[in-house]
Parts: sequence; structure tokens; C-alpha cells
Amino acid sequence: MITEKNITLRRIINFSGHHFVWITPWSALPVLVFEFTDFHWLAVPWLPISLIGTALAFYLGFKNNSSYDRLWEARKIWGSIINSSRSWGSSVKGFVTDQYAKNPVSDQELYGIKKRLIHRHIAWIYALRSQLLEVAPWEHASQGGLVGIFGRRNRSQKGIGLVNEHESGTELVNFLPKKESEEVARYKNTATQIIDRQSEDLKELSNKGLIDTYRHVELQAILREFYDHQGKCERIKKFPFPRQYGNMSIVFVGLFIFLLPLGMVSEFAKLGDWGVWFSIPFTMIVSWVYVVMELVGDYSENPFEGLPNDIPMLSLCRTIEIDLKEMLGETDIPSAIDAKNGVLM
Repeated sequence: MITEKNITLRRIINFSGHHFVWITPWSALPVLVFEFTDFHWLAVPWLPISLIGTALAFYLGFKNNSSYDRLWEARKIWGSIINSSRSWGSSVKGFVTDQYAKNPVSDQELYGIKKRLIHRHIAWIYALRSQLLEVAPWEHASQGGLVGIFGRRNRSQKGIGLVNEHESGTELVNFLPKKESEEVARYKNTATQIIDRQSEDLKELSNKGLIDTYRHVELQAILREFYDHQGKCERIKKFPFPRQYGNMSIVFVGLFIFLLPLGMVSEFAKLGDWGVWFSIPFTMIVSWVYVVMELVGDYSENPFEGLPNDIPMLSLCRTIEIDLKEMLGETDIPSAIDAKNGVLM
């Protein structure tokens, strides 16, 4: 997530400036042909091009709105994860008692049980984040050519690469016993298995009388919420923005930019001998605007891609970790995640 109030010129250039490499020569070529040859037929009427540009603007608007909906839905899901996590910590603290136990349990043992349940939940949120950051086939980092090069560079230099995963303390072994962390790591869906371990643990506690039936049901309901949140995240991660919308917009933008200088020449030629030359900068500006509109939608449709405009999952995970550890009364509380280079991951 970009935290700067205003996007700097440098960030804008890094994001889209390289497109001027091809926009500039194409904006100038029709003008040179028009001026120095007899191919004046290249100057096409402006009306059909303007119709294409208007239709394209509506199309890009639809795509960008849909991409933003995916991004905002992902943020709402993680907001729900935070709320449910706090409920889990509070409920575990209040529900796990020896009030109904046949055999008394020491306060130290009760604290150990609560700590195990809460730390296992912290392991779940970090495992879920790790799974969501795996590169999907349709994401930028897995593409070939320049798209893939820029995607991998942005991921490593401007996205999750800004954070040292080892130093950030997100490994499962930090929250689970070594044996358990090795066991759950072998599963294809580690996060799912961690919640299942929580459910098994609750069943054992119920058998021992450390939680009564009503409290067992309430805690199990919170675990169902976690599965629901995880499923919603996986739906966004594993179902791409429909490619017929995503890919065709690139084709339409390319077609419009191909025709744009031909129409600009005819319009600016009406201004006089030197008027046609002014079409070059205006063509470049209009082309760049449409390219940026396409890029904004393209880089917003995958909110778990590990890029600068992603959901700041690491920061949200750390917020949950801090809250739950403070509920336990622990003193070894990690620091909140700070933004680096204007990006919060």
C-alpha cells in the first residue's frame, strides 16, 4: 500500500515513464511522413477516432471500477480477520477455565493452553499471508518479456522485497512447537490445517472440562469465521479478473494509440504550416493518459501480488500479533511494521 498522500513525479515516471519509449516515435512518425512526403491520405478524419476514444474511456472506467472492487473487497476481508482475531483472543482468555473441570488445573497450565491457542492463531495469519503471496500464472511476475521483468523487479525492489522475511519473525516455528510447525508445513494448504488443529485442540479441552459445551460452540463458530475469511481471500487470489475484460482493454488501447496521431495530424494541420508539429506533444500526452488508465486497472486487479499497491498484509498481521500478545500479557511485543520508501507491506 502506497502511504504517501501525493504520488511523486519520480514514482509516476517509474510506473509509466518507460512507455514514452514507444509513444514518442509513433507520435512523431505520421507527422514526418505528412510533412516530407505526399502521403497526405494518412491524415484521417477525427470523428471515428474520437468515437473509439470515448468508447474506450467507458471501457477502461468499467475495468478500473471492477479492479478497485477486488482491491477494496480484499481490504474488507482483512479488516474482518482483524476483528475476528481479537474476538478469538478475548474468547480464549475468558472461556478456557477449570470451572467445570473434574480435576483442578494450575493457573500456569491454563495460561499455557491459552497461549498455545492464541499463538497458533498468529501462525495461521502468517501462513495465510504466505500462501496468498505465491505467484499465480496470470500475475505480472510470472509473465514473460518486459511485463514479467518489470513485475519481478517491482516485487523484489518496491514490494515484498522491501521486507526481510527472516527478520520480521513471520516463520511458523516462532509460534508453533517445532514438531507441529514441520507437520503443518508439509500440507498443501498449511493455513487450513492450522485451523483444523485448533478445532482438535478445542475438542480435547472440552473432553477435559476446560471449556463447557456452550463455550466450545462459540469458539468453534469463530474458527468457522476464519475459514470463511480464508475462503474469500482464496477466491480473489485463485480466480483472476476475467481475461476477456483485462486483455481486450490492452488491445483497444493499442488500437486507439495507433490511430490517434493520424487524427491529430489532420486537426492540427488546420492551424497552419507549423501547426502540424504541435500534434506530437499532444498525441504523446493523450496516449500516455490512456496507457496510465490501463496500467492503474491492470495493477489493481490482483491485491495479493506482492506489489506496492497491494493490501498491506504484513502490517495487518503484525497488528493482530501485537493485540493478541498484549491480551496474554506478554512483554516481548514486536514493533509495528513501518512504511519503507513510501510503501507499507
